[in-house]
Amino acid sequence: MGCGGGERMEEDEAGTASSSSSPPIVQLGYDQVLSVLRLLPPEAVLSFAATCRVFRAWASSDALWEALCCRDWGSRATAALAERRRDRGGGLQAPWRRVYAEVARLGALSARRVPARGASPRPRASHSLNLVAGWLVLFGGGCEGGHHLDDTWVAYAGSGAGNRPPPILSWQQLASGTPGGRFSHSCLLVGDTLVLFGGITDQGQRLNDTWTGQIICEEPRRPRISWRLLEVGRLAPPPRGAHAACCVDDKFIVIHGGIGLYGSRLGDTWLLDLSNGLQSGSWHQIGNTWPLPQPRSGHSLTWIGSTCMVLFGGRGSEFEVLNDVWLFDISDQYPKWKELKYGLSSALGELPFPRVGHSAILVLGGKVLVYGGEDSQRRRKDDFWILDTPALLQYESGSKKMTRKMWKKLRIDGQCPNYRSFHGACVDASGCCVYIFGGMVDGLVHPSEALGMRFDGHLYQVELVLHL
Repeated sequence: MGCGGGERMEEDEAGTASSSSSPPIVQLGYDQVLSVLRLLPPEAVLSFAATCRVFRAWASSDALWEALCCRDWGSRATAALAERRRDRGGGLQAPWRRVYAEVARLGALSARRVPARGASPRPRASHSLNLVAGWLVLFGGGCEGGHHLDDTWVAYAGSGAGNRPPPILSWQQLASGTPGGRFSHSCLLVGDTLVLFGGITDQGQRLNDTWTGQIICEEPRRPRISWRLLEVGRLAPPPRGAHAACCVDDKFIVIHGGIGLYGSRLGDTWLLDLSNGLQSGSWHQIGNTWPLPQPRSGHSLTWIGSTCMVLFGGRGSEFEVLNDVWLFDISDQYPKWKELKYGLSSALGELPFPRVGHSAILVLGGKVLVYGGEDSQRRRKDDFWILDTPALLQYESGSKKMTRKMWKKLRIDGQCPNYRSFHGACVDASGCCVYIFGGMVDGLVHPSEALGMRFDGHLYQVELVLHL
């Protein structure tokens, strides 16, 4: 459509009758056109903007691009990002169209080590780290000597609405007594409630209990935690640790794989239905439909929106370390796994090397931020990668071009967390700020040995570099 259509629209606005030969879209009002644009992908909106001057103005509307951000990133992340932009102050804010573009071409992170005042959690690995209503919550893990920990620590990091965290954190140890000590468990956030499952004790016992935990603040900055064993009925997954888990839309928890009895790697998938408002839950095993990921442990499973999640990496049954990517969709009656295969010609420098014990967090823009981990010789990684989920959902197996769109290595500025594996990681409400605590660092040992490991006890804050 040429600019003539736009000129006729301007005449209409001035009270001049439009030609009966005008294309139908020219006869629509501003609000009607914006309603259509809100349904289109950003590329289509930009193409529409290139047709004429009037359409360019309409398609550049701040209200439109804020709506697109809300649609693609979620209302919670967009609201938190809007508050973060307001807090920066100091002049005009970048329009939402530019914000969208900044997130789409994300190429760098900034990191700093967060100092702590007073007592701090002891160094550990294979623990859990969550951000609950502004509180960092750290539970369990393993430490020097192969012992498990049963302590819970909290530190206030901000309101969770995009505010800047304090420059120095103060950790508090909470008295709880339950659940029992463990490492390699999963602990996920469902709303503002923690849901913990499984893990391994220092006696080698595998667990399959399910707990809920709530942070309660009856006095300002003096929280306590209340854990409760969740009633799940008779059916539960076999005991395990080092499994992967994610929460789907605050309604379900999905777990996959892990280390079962006698050190065997598991390849089963289970779903915990929490539709009863966390008063109780029910586990059921998701049936196997070929193809399936091979059994593994120490991998990641990340919810990417709707009913989809992505699995990455881990250690297989023969101690081999993997870097395969699988998409899992539970929308149908028979949930499906799909492997996203790429050729060897795409391997060098264009996708992460195989790893286990990494973190994979969904950040702003529908991107999965993968950090750290270790290879088959326990050489730790310090690299950050973005797995772009829109590109992932359009992926054609074996396409080198799509591989480049799907994976991107990020530059890291500031105090990089350095080489580590089996650390804890979580993200704030805006999706812009990731916290990383602890993990195993240094050492070069055989996978079956416990020697040569050192545990870290520092907290790092990693932010997306966005010019807002």
